[in-house]
Amino acid sequence: VCGVGGRGGERVNLTSCILSSYDHLASVVTSYHSHKQVPQIYCLEVESNSQEEEEVVQSHLLQPLECFLFGEDPQAGLEKLQQGSASSQLCGRVFKEGETVYSCRDCAIDPTCVLCMDCFQDSVHKGHRYKMHASSGGGFCDCGDLEAWKTGPCCSKHDPGAPTAMETPGLRERAQKLFQVLLRYATDLLVWEESYELAAELQPRVKEDTYYCVLYNDEHHSYDHVIYTLQRSVQCDHSEAHTHTALIDKEGRRAVKRGKLRSCQQAKDLIRSHSEHISLQPLRVEILHSAVMAHQSFAMRLGTWFQQIIGYSVGFRQVFCQVALEPSSEGDQPSLISRLMLHDSRLYKGKKTLIHTSFFLYIKMHLCFHYKQLQKDYTLDDHERSISITALSVQIFTVPTLARQLIEEGNVIKVIVDTVMELLSEHLDANHRFHFQGYNSDKFFRIQVIFHDLRYILISKPSLWTEELRTQFLEGFRVFLGLLHCMQGMEEVKRQFGQHIEVEPEWEAGFSIQRQLRHILVMFQDWCSSDETVLLLSFRECHRSLMRCNNQPFQSEATDYYMCKHILHVSPYKVSQEPVSIHLPISRALAGLYVQLCYTGAVRRLHEFMDPSCDFTWFAEHPLRCVVLAAQVSAEMWRRNGLSLVSQVYYYHDVKCRDEMYDKDVIMLQIAASKMDPNHFIMLILQRFELFDVFNGSLASKDQELLKQWNRLTEEMLYLLIIIVGERYVPGISHVTKEDVTMREVIHLLCIQPMAHSSLVKGLPENESHETGLETVIPKVATFKKPGVSGHGLYEVKKECLPEFNPFFFHYSKSQHSKAEDAQKKRRTQEGSDKALRPPVPPPFCPAFSSIVHLLCCDILIHILRRVLQRAVEDRATYWTEAMIQRVPFACQGLLEEKAQLGASTVEQVTFDFSLKARSDKSVFHLLSKMTALPSLEAQKDMIKWTLQMFEMVKCLREKSSPAASMSVEQTKPEEIVPDKDKAERKRKAEAAKLHRQKIMAQMSAMQKNFIESHKMLYDNMPESSQGEPLGELCVAVGPQRGSTPAEREVLTCILCQEEQEVQARSPAMVLTACVQRSTVLTQCRGKTLANNETMYPLFMPPDLAVGTHTGSCGHVMHATCWQKYFEAVQNTTRNRLHAELIIDLENGEYMCPLCKSLCNTVVPLIPLEPLTLNYENAELVGQLLTLPRWIQILSARIKGLNHLRGESPGDGDTALCGEGQPDFRSILSFGVKEPRKYSDSIAEMLVVCATTVHRVGLQTGPNELCPTVPIMSWNTCAFTIQAIENLLQEEDKTLFGSLQNRQLAGLKAVVQFSATQRLKSSQAVIQKHFTDMLGALLPTMSSESTPSILEVDFFHLLVGLVLAIPALYQEEAVDLQPSAVSSAYNHLYILHLVTMAHVVQVLLSSTDDTAVFGGEEGQAERAAVELYAAVSQCTGGPNWSLFVLTAVGVTPFLRCAALFFNCLTGVPPPEELSSTTGRYLRALCSYLALPCDVFQLFQEHRGTVFPLLQRWCGHPAVTKALKGEMQTISYPRKRNRLIELPEDYSALLNQASHFQCPNSTDDERKHPTLCLFCGTILCSQSTCCHSQLDGEEVGACTAHAATCGAGVGMFLRIRECEMVLMASKTRGSTYPAPYLDDYGETDPQLGRGNPLHLCPERYRKLHQLWQQHCILEEIARSLEVVNVMFAFEWQML
Repeated sequence: VCGVGGRGGERVNLTSCILSSYDHLASVVTSYHSHKQVPQIYCLEVESNSQEEEEVVQSHLLQPLECFLFGEDPQAGLEKLQQGSASSQLCGRVFKEGETVYSCRDCAIDPTCVLCMDCFQDSVHKGHRYKMHASSGGGFCDCGDLEAWKTGPCCSKHDPGAPTAMETPGLRERAQKLFQVLLRYATDLLVWEESYELAAELQPRVKEDTYYCVLYNDEHHSYDHVIYTLQRSVQCDHSEAHTHTALIDKEGRRAVKRGKLRSCQQAKDLIRSHSEHISLQPLRVEILHSAVMAHQSFAMRLGTWFQQIIGYSVGFRQVFCQVALEPSSEGDQPSLISRLMLHDSRLYKGKKTLIHTSFFLYIKMHLCFHYKQLQKDYTLDDHERSISITALSVQIFTVPTLARQLIEEGNVIKVIVDTVMELLSEHLDANHRFHFQGYNSDKFFRIQVIFHDLRYILISKPSLWTEELRTQFLEGFRVFLGLLHCMQGMEEVKRQFGQHIEVEPEWEAGFSIQRQLRHILVMFQDWCSSDETVLLLSFRECHRSLMRCNNQPFQSEATDYYMCKHILHVSPYKVSQEPVSIHLPISRALAGLYVQLCYTGAVRRLHEFMDPSCDFTWFAEHPLRCVVLAAQVSAEMWRRNGLSLVSQVYYYHDVKCRDEMYDKDVIMLQIAASKMDPNHFIMLILQRFELFDVFNGSLASKDQELLKQWNRLTEEMLYLLIIIVGERYVPGISHVTKEDVTMREVIHLLCIQPMAHSSLVKGLPENESHETGLETVIPKVATFKKPGVSGHGLYEVKKECLPEFNPFFFHYSKSQHSKAEDAQKKRRTQEGSDKALRPPVPPPFCPAFSSIVHLLCCDILIHILRRVLQRAVEDRATYWTEAMIQRVPFACQGLLEEKAQLGASTVEQVTFDFSLKARSDKSVFHLLSKMTALPSLEAQKDMIKWTLQMFEMVKCLREKSSPAASMSVEQTKPEEIVPDKDKAERKRKAEAAKLHRQKIMAQMSAMQKNFIESHKMLYDNMPESSQGEPLGELCVAVGPQRGSTPAEREVLTCILCQEEQEVQARSPAMVLTACVQRSTVLTQCRGKTLANNETMYPLFMPPDLAVGTHTGSCGHVMHATCWQKYFEAVQNTTRNRLHAELIIDLENGEYMCPLCKSLCNTVVPLIPLEPLTLNYENAELVGQLLTLPRWIQILSARIKGLNHLRGESPGDGDTALCGEGQPDFRSILSFGVKEPRKYSDSIAEMLVVCATTVHRVGLQTGPNELCPTVPIMSWNTCAFTIQAIENLLQEEDKTLFGSLQNRQLAGLKAVVQFSATQRLKSSQAVIQKHFTDMLGALLPTMSSESTPSILEVDFFHLLVGLVLAIPALYQEEAVDLQPSAVSSAYNHLYILHLVTMAHVVQVLLSSTDDTAVFGGEEGQAERAAVELYAAVSQCTGGPNWSLFVLTAVGVTPFLRCAALFFNCLTGVPPPEELSSTTGRYLRALCSYLALPCDVFQLFQEHRGTVFPLLQRWCGHPAVTKALKGEMQTISYPRKRNRLIELPEDYSALLNQASHFQCPNSTDDERKHPTLCLFCGTILCSQSTCCHSQLDGEEVGACTAHAATCGAGVGMFLRIRECEMVLMASKTRGSTYPAPYLDDYGETDPQLGRGNPLHLCPERYRKLHQLWQQHCILEEIARSLEVVNVMFAFEWQML
């Protein structure tokens, strides 16, 4: 900021000047503020400090204005104003893009009525049926608008109150004067078009030669294009260019260069030149003088200031509106608001946004005066609608009173339609019909948006009509019919013969308009139906408009057609040869209005407005052509016309268009059928289907293609007749309600298959409020099945609704018809019924349509049915199809009609005689009877039998015989006797099978008894589990009483070559697929990272388990050679796959398991357990000599000797523990050694492969098999994997043994054996060094300065390392040796004892619980604990703890992990107590590990050895710090990590996200708040403001967070999008369904449906298991494998 220093005195003088006189306000503001201070403050340096600049603007420019406005200190004046004014009733919050808004489905007048988050949370609508969705930006909160809500219009913050006027003396006058000056100043500058000069009164005294090169936003150039252009034009780096581009996109413009005019002109030319190379259209760039730029910036700042000021008081808003709307004093100038509106399309993005939010919030009414011009400007603009002034129309037209007023006073319907017609006039052809070939898609889209305004204006139909409203509405309707007139018959098509069409004609534009008009047509009909006079006049206008249409005229004169003694006089027309159009909006509108006439009863007065002799044949002509066109396309007669016609026919029947296309055509045909002679009507249908000659004579052809077309057209023609007669579920055609219509639609959808709620909604038509009515009817027709942990809830149709099923339901597609028919036949078969799918009884027609039923008994229909059946009986295969026969019983619905009439009236009164005509000689009944014997119609026999039964029933009713008696035999036979017979047969077979099973079981029982008798001695000698000692010995895994390792033969099958092989040490290697990954599942200090250069890690794992290395396996086995070949093949084939790097990382050895497609990155060799039997007598003798002190002495001597051999100083360690008789260097060998086990070369090779991968992944380093830490990482992954499995079992409350899945158990055993064997491929000297260092943590005499204290070590990792490393001490220089079974037993025992005791002390020192836990009598264990506590207290000088129970609980996880480890290492089976949840669990655990039942007894047994160690352990400086509270310690048992708790209601999360503030940004641009489910942190994802550097690469906030929180693995919930994101690395991730479901058991990604969402505990538990089981990486790979990734997503930028 420059030029503002020392201005304090001038600011005071300015304030005094303003306060002293109103008359000089304008001159003071414009002269002093404008030409002096504004250019100085808004100097717009490239590196200006926005915060300092704002402070100066506030103090030097805005505060004096506020002082003048309030007449005193602004703060004091504001307080007085707020005390005297009530809060506003209207919220008026302006929505940002992406902000969540809510709409109440129960109370909102229309879907555009929405609430902001804060108002919704404080409203009654929170308990209603609401919807939530993301705003596109620019809308307003409707809280407080009484016309927007049926109930609950206000939240608790905006309760209606009586706003008081501004009572402060002179405040209104000052506000008016100030607003006049400032608003005129702001308006002038916002619409200012001069680049170099300002108005005379704003000209600075000295004009500087400083200019700006300003780049503007457009919609033609991408981010990369602009960045590229800037880098080459103004010589800025990529970062600076990216910043410029982001601000240009956000604000609409940006000064990219500051300098003299010439340099700016050069930059402008370069920018235009470089941008033209990329796009045909150059970037918009201008040069502005610095003063112009400064004043425009201040004008923008005044806009936000205005918004703030008028928010203080209703009075301010009134004054603002008055000033903005008052006409200009210059006469020819419009008001200030009009000037801004008319310049809207020429403004850049930032100005538009400011004006819309600041100036038009309370004065939107003015928009209508310039509607046409604004829409024209919008179509030529390239900015999005959300920042256009036209987007505010929804705020006006959806207010019922305003809409009514605009129609009455301004005829807004006519204005809107005229605007559309004027903009579309360029697409009219010579016949005044639309033709959109070669249209501009962007401009066309903008024109279509205008239809939204027409829909808004018609949302609320009037309850009371005035004469003026009638007149203006009818005038608007006539203009609207003019629009439809241009669509009637547009884009005609003509069948292509011979050659396929070369260029597909344009069709999307026409259907796009049709979809826009879909709801508008219905709303016009609803408006008309609300007033009888308007309805009749509208019908007359629509009829006249239809008569004026000249599309598709007849080419020849009318001709007479004869059939069955009936004559049809009609003009010939062949759809297959002449032009035909699928667009008939006027015909369909007329059909809709006629139905409304029938529904309201106004049809009785139709003769007053219409000529009764009108030709209804003409009504049916065009809809019939359209139906025939669809039938011919189905018959593949239009194949050469390409896919465009197929697409049109598809949308013609589709749910998005059918209600105003196909359905209305059917209605128009029903209207014609009700008015015409039935024989003539069917003859007309035959003529238009081009089947008249086929059914009128013996027309024959040998052309198989032509015969197939005739057959298909006959099927479609019969189908159409079934529809015309049977489809009556339209209010006005029959006495049904809209609810009945929806219910029938739902029943037929569910008859296809059980469906989810969302699938049902997609299959139902929506009304103008986007409602389907599903919620009202679904409980009546279906039952709901809740979802499990995956999938979604399903609705199943109720059994009592199944009789409503009609397989020829007219909204079924071909595939749906087939699926529904198969499903219902299958259901009836399972129920033991026949397969006849009977037509349901339809509701009776209304009087106006009652004559349609005569189609069923007319001569022509009987003739058609007879011809079809005759061809089938004669078995002329090419002249009939099974589909025709399937339609005949439904075409015989006359039987149902006749039965109904006979049941309601006497025989003499019934004129309906279908059965009589059908029973005549060689007629329908006779032919149907013959067809029951045809084997080719086996599938239709049940339906034919039912039809014959209906004939008999009607005959009985006509003859007045006893229908009940005569039909009981007929009906029972096919429907009851046959099923009963089938049931009896099935029952007989079931009984026979039962007897057969019983016989087999008896035979097996007898054989078992014989075997026991034959081998009685064997069973007598079998020891019981409770007798003798041997079995007890078998249940100990450690020490001299260790059980034997069984010699099991393991034969496995390779999943690749399917060959079997026994797992042996000398055989070729077999491997398990495995995945190694870093993990923070067990961390006690989330976010902590472990540096590879730390001295402790990885040799000593910290107790907080910050980051571990987990190895998991899917359990599938391969030969090592097979795996190598497969891996090479994967690498070769995957490299050529698109975006393969997103799925697997080839460079790091990843691949997919060939069988289950799990992600893997290594293999674990299968090492067989070495059979081992311990000599218990020798072990007992050794135990007498090898006590713990002696064992320590021997280890110390061995280590010192090894150090001496390596040339290291033996050191002067304390020998207090060694006692007398120092052991020899080789004393360790005297207790038993043996040769090491030999392994095949392939196993050795696989050991290296696995160890290298574990080392590389665990330490995030390059592969190096010679690194000294390779064996350490092998031990660490073994320990961490066991800890993770134990934690998972404990979490799920499962037993330690017997609960693991086979793949988990196989993988765990393989990892333990691999870790034990891997030392053979490492330097024994290195392992000896590692053992020495690890032992130093237990034996302080061997420790060094870097040895950690017992509070800084995870003792299970230490236990695993010591046990697996100690065999290296037996290595001699010339001979490879390893300890014998007895030596290993004592090594394991004493290591376990030492580590366990150290861990007990660690638990005690880390405990913070000082409460006493003892109770009852004091036993031996309690006394041992007290003694240990006393010793520890003495060593530490701390309090005397009483933590016996707490310590036992703290040690248990360690013991559980040790049991798993030794079980997998030795193969000794565990006691049964560890495989069940009952019994003395801890006692069994200690027994299995050869520990005393109470671990405190260890300290008594080894008192002389341990207590000196105890002094050393507790004397470590780190322990002293921890006890003083200077160092954080881990409490035991460790807390189990869980995903964060989520609120049950999703709106609570949305509310949390709405208050989220990005820590690195202060602007209001859209953010993507993303919640980490590991720690609960909310991050700003996909935003450049939160990018950071990770390993030298720029990454997004989520990627950076996952690196520290989850060791690269992340589980995030994108709150506004309601979807999960799983991340596994910087470049890989995938979406996953959120654990929130709506009431219908479905997720809602992107809040597309907007239903209320609630947390599903089962799904959230599944997510937790996915994390705990380390399956996130696997889930990502599987999801990416399924989805074909076409465009790579930059996950690192998330």
